[in-house]
Amino acid sequence: MNSVALKMLLGDRVKFLGLVFGVAFAALLITQQASVFIGLMTRTGSTIVDAAEADLWVMDPSVEYLDTVFALRETDLLRVRGVRGVAWAVPFFRANAPVRTVGESGSPGGELQGAIVVGVDDSSLAGLPEDVALGSLADLRFPDAVAVDRAGYLLLWPGEELRLGRVLEINDRRAVLVAITDAAAPFTTNPLVHTRYSNALRFTNNGRNALSYVLVGAEPGVAAEQLALRVHKTTGLQARTQNQFHWQTVRYYLANTGIPVNFGTVVVLGIVVGIAVVGLLFNTFVLEHIQQFAALKAIGVGNLRLVGMVLLQSLIVGAVGYAFGLLLASLFFELGGKSVPLRGFRLPWQVAAAVAGLTAMIMVASTALGLRRVLFVDPATVFRG
Repeated sequence: MNSVALKMLLGDRVKFLGLVFGVAFAALLITQQASVFIGLMTRTGSTIVDAAEADLWVMDPSVEYLDTVFALRETDLLRVRGVRGVAWAVPFFRANAPVRTVGESGSPGGELQGAIVVGVDDSSLAGLPEDVALGSLADLRFPDAVAVDRAGYLLLWPGEELRLGRVLEINDRRAVLVAITDAAAPFTTNPLVHTRYSNALRFTNNGRNALSYVLVGAEPGVAAEQLALRVHKTTGLQARTQNQFHWQTVRYYLANTGIPVNFGTVVVLGIVVGIAVVGLLFNTFVLEHIQQFAALKAIGVGNLRLVGMVLLQSLIVGAVGYAFGLLLASLFFELGGKSVPLRGFRLPWQVAAAVAGLTAMIMVASTALGLRRVLFVDPATVFRG
């Protein structure tokens, strides 16, 4: 009976390809949108990920997520350093500033971008990204030295090869490019500029209190979660582990932006369209072969065997369509991931597994009506004209 089911399914190639395309389109849409959503949420904490050596992030108690900074006093840094279990604590600065390129002749007026300026401790340089595309981060100790991420470089000098020694203006103050990083992609496409803490304050001029965060390293044997509680109890400041602060930032975007609703709507539409298109085509397929099912009933094939045949057809359509949709989604991230806007986006295996389950749900819902027609078909139909 399985061979009969396959001949019925593959007999009309146009109908078969239509069913496969419907499933593939739904799987592609759901996979692509879910993966982009996860990629966006991961980007919200890119600066936290880059500062991998920090066990704790200490901040004002009112701070809800990474991008809303309420500056600390310089004395807060000393108070954190005095907490038992703290091996080191360094200042960390983060703010937005306009950046403009300067021509070879020294004349301004080149590309203008809004950049994210990150200032790290002058002596230890703790808080810098680990991956470097060109140059050395140790050169940030030179006067006016800055590092720019690779994607930011391409925005500031589009179409040009990576080259050090270029001159920038940050808030009308001169800066020299000494390194190009492969930092984690930020939430926006703005260039990411790293420099020393003292330079960052000079570039941005944010006022008397400019200390955004305090990065803390725990002493050996001291758990980061326990140290965070100790810092909060001793200083009254908010202290979070790297993972806690990252998820705190993600939760803020989930709760206070329209991103989850927008992506969730597209995913739901993908499911609905998949059920509608595949359900309509599969119902048409069953109707066109209803006489064959009636003939099988007339020769004594039971309902259970007929249900198995229809489910086998549904399984093949679902598997082929899902595989094709997943292939297209993988190609999208493989090719698109090389561009600046989509750098860092990928297809998580968890999304692929979840979409496999949704595809199975779509096929079950789509074949429900067709199964009803098969179960209640009259064997006498085969003798009617």
